[in-house]
Amino acid sequence: MAYSILVANPKGGSGKSTLSTNIAGFYASQATRVMLGDIDKQQSSLNWLAQRPPAAPAIQGWQMIEGLAKPPKDTQVVILDSPAGLDGKRLRALVKKVDRVIVPIQPSPFDMWASSEFFDALLAEKAVRKEKTFVGVVGMRVDPRTRSARELESFLSRYQVPVLGWIRDTQFYVQAAGAGLTLFDLPPARVRRDIEAWRPILSWLDN
Repeated sequence: MAYSILVANPKGGSGKSTLSTNIAGFYASQATRVMLGDIDKQQSSLNWLAQRPPAAPAIQGWQMIEGLAKPPKDTQVVILDSPAGLDGKRLRALVKKVDRVIVPIQPSPFDMWASSEFFDALLAEKAVRKEKTFVGVVGMRVDPRTRSARELESFLSRYQVPVLGWIRDTQFYVQAAGAGLTLFDLPPARVRRDIEAWRPILSWLDN
């Protein structure tokens, strides 16, 4: 079966599509047969994929607004980009079917307040409690040396979920996204610092 990763946060603008597309870009750069599923009605990830140059490492698109379907048999990794407001039965159905859940979150009081009930619900899911599905958090648009990063870590400590890494606020992501690319499609010398920031995230995914 394909290895599956759900990217989820109930708040819009938290960085779900940025995280989803770049995870897909990493696996594609490793010659992995990867499929990017977009559950959000806005279809941000699939709109991004439509801009992807034919010469870039292949990522297959998968539209799943009406529900989950099985990916093609040769798929090795599936990344699911989810909508804002994901909760209840839909959250439960997705968590049961994936190996990893990554929650992107920005270090602002509004983002933390909006995520509180989501963490409670997510960590209460049977698949998570039985350690069949694992949950990790990525701080988005944040410098780990700042006070805001420490406040975010303090907030997350009450849920006992690992902070996998920190994605800084840089135009590299914006510029790459506009061309249907990811950090992993850019010249390594340009993005060395940011690639280093991804290493603990990718290590957790591959563990």
